[in-house]
Amino acid sequence: MSKTIFTGNFTQQEPIPEAAIDAAVAVMRSGRLHRYNTAPGDDGEVAHLEQEFAEAVGAKYCLAVASGGYAMGAALRAVGVGPGDKVLTNGFTLAPVPGAIAAVNAVPIYVEVTDALTIDLDDLSAKAKASGANVLLLSHMRGHLCDMDRLMEICDAAGVMVIEDCAHTMGGAWRGVPSGRHGLFGCYSTQTYKHLNSGEGGLLVTDDALMMAKAIMLSGSYMLFERHKAAPPAEAFSQVKYVTPNVSGRMDNLRAAILRPQLADLPAQVARWNALYRAVEEGLRNTPGLQVIERPEEESIVGSSIQVLVPGISASQIEAVVAGCLARGVELKWFGAPEPVAFTSRYDSWRYAPAQSLPETDRILAGLLDMRLPLTFSVEDAAVIAEIIRDEVLTARAD
Repeated sequence: MSKTIFTGNFTQQEPIPEAAIDAAVAVMRSGRLHRYNTAPGDDGEVAHLEQEFAEAVGAKYCLAVASGGYAMGAALRAVGVGPGDKVLTNGFTLAPVPGAIAAVNAVPIYVEVTDALTIDLDDLSAKAKASGANVLLLSHMRGHLCDMDRLMEICDAAGVMVIEDCAHTMGGAWRGVPSGRHGLFGCYSTQTYKHLNSGEGGLLVTDDALMMAKAIMLSGSYMLFERHKAAPPAEAFSQVKYVTPNVSGRMDNLRAAILRPQLADLPAQVARWNALYRAVEEGLRNTPGLQVIERPEEESIVGSSIQVLVPGISASQIEAVVAGCLARGVELKWFGAPEPVAFTSRYDSWRYAPAQSLPETDRILAGLLDMRLPLTFSVEDAAVIAEIIRDEVLTARAD
């Protein structure tokens, strides 16, 4: 009996919208790509994007930068993290998060993950007390939001500032509060595989005037900060403009032009991603030996990827699942692999950080499968994908 084969492409994104292409062409025709090289009476695409994104998430201030990683680095520098400082972060995340910490010569202190793929709040509470860290760089890894109310209670009680990495949660929320709006800073990515696509890019939001003034100076504003629109007033810069180093990482008008129409379309795109997510989730639910990750009612998700757990599976069995699915056109990532593969790595691969023991994280990653859900797929495609994964898991479990 022949097996179902899926022929879709897991790395193919939708085309950039025509409105974004037209806006980008207009910027190129003007020749004014640099954010501060604007014509009289024109604030520029970057300034408009910052205003629109701040409004979209309910923030006072927004800064558009070169990447999500740069946004995290700027936030860490703005709050004063420096060489040797300890910074709490998730044990389950992607390399740019601990990389941002290491880039300011600070030390990542990893916190365990739960079966819900969110940061373990009990372990966070213990390590906040034991480590002496006063910053948490919180990764909403793969779009999973923890109980943000309890997290903020823990961090406020311990005197820990929270910087949110929202690379996978732009458009998501916890109890109606947008991702990135609980902590001091929210950091977002507009890299190709994120929810807005400019190839590379990032956004940084906060309600704190002094913190945003520092971030704007860090980004390379020189003394042109008064050209920003989603920024604090000029007096906020008086105590930082001469003492904050220029670590240039500005976004340009071309990328901002590409992003603005996509931002307007984001709610509709989120609904499309969630339809794909729910179709795969329902197709996999009740599969023997496979655990669907139930999402809490308080969480408004953006289902641009989906994760499942295969508890107690052996390394050879899960490798067989990944290989069997790939042979049938379905690309899964396994976060428990001993060596990094492409974008996928785990905390013990990041050897610029001190070795740490995370037994619960090890247990979970050993059976964790992950898959992108491009919007080039249909709901019917999602059902086929779920059928293939289910079949391969059952086959591997039977062997």
